[in-house]
Amino acid sequence: MTGFFAFLIGYIVPFILVLSLLVFVHEMGHYLVGRWSGIGVVAFSVGFGPELVGFTDSHGTRWKISAIPLGGYVKFFGDEDASSKPDLQRLAMMSDVDRARAFPAAKLWKRAATVAAGPIANFLLAIAIFAVLFSVYGKQVADPVVAEVKENSAAAEAGVQPGDLLVAIDGSHVTTFDDVRRYVGVRPETPIVVTVERAGTQLDLPMTPKRTEITDQFGNKIELGIIGIVTNQETGNFRTQTFTPLQAVGEGAVQSWHIVTGTFDYLGNLLTGRMNADQLGGPIRVAQASGQMATIGFSAVLQLAAVLSVSIGLLNLMPVPVLDGGHLMFYAVEAVRGKPVGAMAQEIAFRIGLAMVLTLMVFATWNDISNLIG
Repeated sequence: MTGFFAFLIGYIVPFILVLSLLVFVHEMGHYLVGRWSGIGVVAFSVGFGPELVGFTDSHGTRWKISAIPLGGYVKFFGDEDASSKPDLQRLAMMSDVDRARAFPAAKLWKRAATVAAGPIANFLLAIAIFAVLFSVYGKQVADPVVAEVKENSAAAEAGVQPGDLLVAIDGSHVTTFDDVRRYVGVRPETPIVVTVERAGTQLDLPMTPKRTEITDQFGNKIELGIIGIVTNQETGNFRTQTFTPLQAVGEGAVQSWHIVTGTFDYLGNLLTGRMNADQLGGPIRVAQASGQMATIGFSAVLQLAAVLSVSIGLLNLMPVPVLDGGHLMFYAVEAVRGKPVGAMAQEIAFRIGLAMVLTLMVFATWNDISNLIG
């Protein structure tokens, strides 16, 4: 029993708190822009399934917490269900008063803005979290000076030497060791050109990062591209970079953008076979990561929340029906055609989209279980 409570407090509670925050912010984005657009809101739910607790406000919106804490939804007036599929039959029989507040009858730009507001809210939350962390704690950085070159590594084979200063990769300027690690990590088995400065002379050294499985401090296995260089306190000029509040916001935006580009790089590596799909995690891995970050401290949990917030925003922008990106895709077609996509086509697309999302969830959960027992 003691072990169960330790698991509950250490993993499940942080997971639920982090995910609920991200879901609440995402759905609040939909809600606020929808209300601002004059669209009626039937329900605002954090979680799916049976309602655990809730209340109805003066506008008739049911605010509730539901039993399955793996998402949430805002159901607008005129929606058929929580996926915001339009109830076209009901819409045809509505009075003019009801049509004025129905989501499917709203102007195209209002529907598009309401749908896009959810992912945008996630991006803004991530930027805000990073900005707070950078304002309070600063950012640990190190100059990209080589202290050691690993034997038989890509860097050793290319001729990198201790004392070299890395100044660019593939022509892109790098200023910190993190810039190098971030660029190389998502490019396993991809030829790159590293420019180093040695004794006042710049040299272009072609090399190919090796796909390497590393183990983090919690025992999690991660695949990365590695070139085999190490920096240290003496040669790397480790320091804490401080920011004004405005600079912290800008750095938060940059950090969020790095997550976006890193995600697309990872997906590209999946398609080309440079990385394995077993790196894709689901709710179990997120719960595990939440508990692990909680052991480090509150700032680590916040950092995880920011990363997940960007990921949720990106996931919802995928052009898959039932996700926000699928709705935006329909609206783009509507803008070109001058009329909405037909009811039958929407129904088929929603069924296919739901199957795709469920398949992805099952696959990610299977990866989680395999990693736990592997």
